[in-house]
Amino acid sequence: MDVLVTGGTGRLGRRVAELLEARGDRVRRMSRRGAGPGGVRGDLTGDRDLPQALAGAEVVVHAASDPRDAWQADVAGTRRLLQAADRERLRHLVYVSIVGVDRVPYGYYRAKFATEQVLLASGLPVTLLRITQFHDFVDQLLETARRGPVLPVPMGWRAQPVDVGEAAAHTAEVAAAGPAGDVVEYAGPEVLTAAEMARAWAAAREPGVHVVATPVPGRLSTAFRDGGALPTGGARGRRTYAEHLAG
Repeated sequence: MDVLVTGGTGRLGRRVAELLEARGDRVRRMSRRGAGPGGVRGDLTGDRDLPQALAGAEVVVHAASDPRDAWQADVAGTRRLLQAADRERLRHLVYVSIVGVDRVPYGYYRAKFATEQVLLASGLPVTLLRITQFHDFVDQLLETARRGPVLPVPMGWRAQPVDVGEAAAHTAEVAAAGPAGDVVEYAGPEVLTAAEMARAWAAAREPGVHVVATPVPGRLSTAFRDGGALPTGGARGRRTYAEHLAG
């Protein structure tokens, strides 16, 4: 099949493209610069090059996103993507979203949820694939939060992080299957608190760093404590966060 992967040079999109190519699909990787093998140019923040990038696509894996300007890149950008799509040829559009976008009161999540609604209203054959946080993204958050020998984390926040390679394999499987027409979820194998992840990360990467779990007020914190970022169903990966750190 002819597949277009938006965000095709990103953390997830690159791996999805490689897996689909290994299956024998013709894959194009859309990015703003269109660099690399199979690269095509396409800018979701404007109409430039989108019709050419989408020409002939039977399946679209929409993995492009910009947390810094999500209402323009994700919401408006997806509308532009839909306008450029060949509705007669397109058989399946998989949108990569995040578990909890409908429950966690965070600006980026609200934009992702709004993008989902745009897709559901489009009349196109879609699957909204919500995935939990990647292991290496958790690493980045903890590294950023560290303050010298101290690593403060929100008390009671819970997550179910997943291996990006496993998430890519599942995304490729979803793309090859028929459209669900609704939300499907994918997550890692275990629920961990922020403190548990931080202690495991510190032991593996920054021995001597002291983890401090701190109460955080507000609706956002309540949502993470109450499981707003946890899946309610769907498939699970197998690789744990501890195995990621050991690897």
